[in-house]
Amino acid sequence: MKDLKYLAAFSIPLMALLGITFRGQFVWLTPFFTFICIPVFELILPVNNENLEESEVKSRLKKRIFDWLLYLNLPLVFGIIFFAVFTINHNEIATYEFVGLIFSVGIVLGVNGINVAHELGHRQTTNERFIGKALLLPSFYMHFYIEHNYGHHLHAATPEDPATAKYNQSVYSFWITSTVRQYINAWKIQYKLLKNSKSSFVSLKNDMLWYTALQITYMILTLVFFGKLILTFVILSGIVGFLLLETVNYIEHYGLLRLKTKSGRYERVKEMHSWNSNHVVGRIVLYELTRHSDHHFKSSKKYQILECYDESPQMPYGYPTSMVLSLIPPVWFSIMNKRVPKEMIPSVVA
Repeated sequence: MKDLKYLAAFSIPLMALLGITFRGQFVWLTPFFTFICIPVFELILPVNNENLEESEVKSRLKKRIFDWLLYLNLPLVFGIIFFAVFTINHNEIATYEFVGLIFSVGIVLGVNGINVAHELGHRQTTNERFIGKALLLPSFYMHFYIEHNYGHHLHAATPEDPATAKYNQSVYSFWITSTVRQYINAWKIQYKLLKNSKSSFVSLKNDMLWYTALQITYMILTLVFFGKLILTFVILSGIVGFLLLETVNYIEHYGLLRLKTKSGRYERVKEMHSWNSNHVVGRIVLYELTRHSDHHFKSSKKYQILECYDESPQMPYGYPTSMVLSLIPPVWFSIMNKRVPKEMIPSVVA
């Protein structure tokens, strides 16, 4: 039964389905559950910092159930999008319901779309990577696959990494800098990959070109078949989805820096360069994303066997709670700034 605990990750899509079905005030059920109920659960339930025994690790790696729990998100995410589109298209929807549906579907796109895509994007099989890229499509963030795997994991916790929030940088400033710089970086990385393979810009190997074409096609088909209102819904829910991702990016590495060695190069990524959280609800709902320190230490590690380390900086709250707190910069700074290692604070480093 322990292996089935990750079924709880489907609780957020369930809330979205209930909201779309019953409409009215229920459309706000997903935001309420995600950012009020889950944080309350995290405050009540005990933190679990236990790691698996070696025998348990081997056992979990053999069980396909953990992979299928990820794959099921593909039909679920797209099913919810189509259900929401159908509902809006065939019913009189009040403005507050329309906005609520945007946030509900957007949260699903962030949690069960981009977050799962992140996990599958690190896998080695083509089919799993295909599912991951497909899950990025409705959030218009397919470039994330390239920038995250070839950029972020190389430059994490350095000024060169757009997905690492600077000390005293607000989440709102980070949304802009991270979103713009990651997109530009993805094109730069793609150009280098094409150059290394001696391929032209207009080439089947230019994934960024494919991603752009697919995302534009997605919007055109939405406009042609469903009209401007649904296109607006699709675009805004996608924006909510990727801003949710960027908020997670913000809290994952906030204020942490890799120091430079005598050679002038940055020290290698260690467990101390990502914020870890062992709050059980966030761990389960986000497929262990909160054990981010171990993920960066060895990115090929599957979510069900990620560990925590004593040397990793610990968040006082779970990721969902921390995301809410980050939206209030003065509160976030007062809680987190004192937890950033002194040697990593820019003024001290200088």
